This record gives sequence, C-alpha cells and structure tokens, in this order.
Amino acid sequence: MDLLNTLVDKGLRRETPTREEALAVLATSDDDLLDVVAAAGKVRRHWFGRRVKLNYLVNLKSGLCPEDCSYCSQRLGSKAGILKYTWLKPDQASEAAAAGVAGGAKRVCLVASGRGPTERDVDRVSETIRTIKEENEGVEVCACLGLLSDGQAERLREAGADAYNHNLNTSEATYGDITTTHTYADRVDTVHKAHAAGLSACSGLIAGMGESDQDLVDVVFALRELDPDSVPVNFLIPFEGTPLAKEWNLTPQRCLRILAMVRFVCPDVEVRIAGGREVHLRTLQPLALHLANSIFLGDYLTSEGQAGKADLEMIADAGFEIEGTDRTTLPAHRTTGGGCGTHEGGGARTPGTDAAGSECGSTPAAGEARTDLVTVRRRGAGTDLAPNA
Repeated sequence: MDLLNTLVDKGLRRETPTREEALAVLATSDDDLLDVVAAAGKVRRHWFGRRVKLNYLVNLKSGLCPEDCSYCSQRLGSKAGILKYTWLKPDQASEAAAAGVAGGAKRVCLVASGRGPTERDVDRVSETIRTIKEENEGVEVCACLGLLSDGQAERLREAGADAYNHNLNTSEATYGDITTTHTYADRVDTVHKAHAAGLSACSGLIAGMGESDQDLVDVVFALRELDPDSVPVNFLIPFEGTPLAKEWNLTPQRCLRILAMVRFVCPDVEVRIAGGREVHLRTLQPLALHLANSIFLGDYLTSEGQAGKADLEMIADAGFEIEGTDRTTLPAHRTTGGGCGTHEGGGARTPGTDAAGSECGSTPAAGEARTDLVTVRRRGAGTDLAPNA
C-alpha cells in the first residue's frame, strides 16, 4: 500500500505526515489492519527497538474533584462508586511506588485529583518525590496534579521530579463539550510551564468520547506541535455514574488504528498505551506493543487493570523486553541540546486516565456496552490491600 510505504519513510526521517495521510490511516479497513500494524511497527522498532517501558500509577488523592470533566469518575457530581480518600502520606505513597518498581516499573506517576495544586500541596508532593527517589535508585518520577501556577513546575523539578503530565484529551474544537470548568488553553499553558521549568512534558489524549476522525487527528497534531516527550493514549472507560457512561464507541481494531496514527505523527516519541487497554483492546493487546513502546503496569487511578504478572508475560510472549533503568528511553537527538524538543517538527512527553480489566470475551461491535470489563479499583493506594504490580 503506497500510503503505508510513504508513512514509514516519513517516520524514519522524523517528517510530519499530512493530515490527509493521518486521516487515511484511521479510515483503513480491518482487512488492511495487519499491514497498518506492521508498517507502524517498523517506525516503532527503528526508534525504540523491542523495548517496553513500564510505568506505575500512584493515586495520591482519589475523588473529591471540583472539575466537571465528563469522562472522569472523580469529577464533580460523579456517582461512580470509586475509592475516595484525601492525600496519602509520603511514606504511604513511597510504599505504593515500591511495589511498582519491584514489578519492573521504570517510572512512577504521582497523580492527584483536583483543579490544581496549592502551595501546600506542592510541598507535600515534593516531600513524596524526595522520599521515593531516596528509596528507589534510578526511578523516574512524573507528577500529574492538574493546572500549574507560576513557579510550581520549578519547585517540583527542584524536589527531583523528572516529568509532568497534563493531557490535552481532545481537540480544541470539541473541548468545551466535555469540560466547562477550565479551558483547552489552560491545559496548553500547563504543558508550556512544564517545558519552561525543564521538566519532561507528557501530554496525550482520550479516544472514544464520541469524537470524529478529524478531532483525533487535530489533537495528535496539536500534541506534536507542543512537543512532549511522551504521549499517553487513553481509551475511554465509560464509568457508570458519569455523563459518558453510554459511550461505547471503540473496537480493538479501531484502537490499533488510532495507536498507529499516533506513531506515524509522533514517530520518535514515547507512545504509551494508557487507560482502557484491557477494556477495549482485550485479546489484541500484544499487537499494540508493535505500535507503542510504553504501558502502565497493573492498576490505574480508580479502576483495576490486568494483573501485573500477566502484563509481564504478555510482553515476553510477544517478543519484547522490559526497558531497564540503565537505558535512556528517548532517541539521542531528543535527549541532547537541553532536553525539550530538540528535533525538527515536534513530537511528543506521561500518565493517563483510568483503565480496567477482567476476562476477555467475544469481540462486540462498537456501541455494545461491556460493563463487565470495568472493575472499580479496591486495592493498592488508599486501601489495606496489596497493590497490583
């Protein structure tokens, strides 16, 4: 297929595809799916080999959020039966992080619900970062605390943070349809603040909220322009009790096409399969490793993921290897010359939304609810039960 040959050539040269080419990837048929995966896989292997970076989420504060993001189980007015608790103490967060590191995670992602951190919150998270770094040699720490005020990104970096995550989630044109308590521009500003402070920026998207192909292409091109180092791709988990509970729009094949499109647009960037992979990719998860070079290990913010042991077995069975702390994730041209965005044209920097997992069943058509695959997290941080890692 001429389209795929063109996209592979552009990906190996770090050249931006056209929007028409990106849209064409999303429009390919299921009959062409394996060809699409193979083509995007060439680009993935060129820049990242067969390495898979493992990331581990620690939900520092669950629920109780004043924002009204329609996709989120922690939102204002959510009726989802999730765990709700206030801030974990630094030693509690470090203990949770250690479980992920022991399971092979290279990066720990510290997440807290809310519009954005207060100065006291930054103090608290800074102490947590220092504790985790002292107890886990070589681990990367990413913070995800919402909208940042001036000076907060610098303080987090001084405490030892390596990265900051703040997702764009969807296109600017449709952002107001999913959130009214803050704007798309607010999110862009926070990513800029992370960059300016010397943090590795992480920003991604959520697919499956009823968006069009054009919306998906728009947000991925906007991410390339922002030039984060990692792009988490989340697949909406339609939590009961949220406004998007009935948005079951994804199939495993659709998810693979989305991941392939992201890889072609952001060829040399850490593309992470984030929330919802177990729910929507199901038995096709191993194929997604040919497109993305990073995943979350174990559970997510408010939902349970595939067992950590199963994640590791899946990676090994698919012929991939876990990336160790002795390896640099990004290609050399993205890690020299001062860090943020040193290659022409942009690319993409960490964690996502919720995901869940249970046993995979038959592949339903888009629109058929699979609520049996959405499992609310009842273990790990904020509970007395051992975490999944």
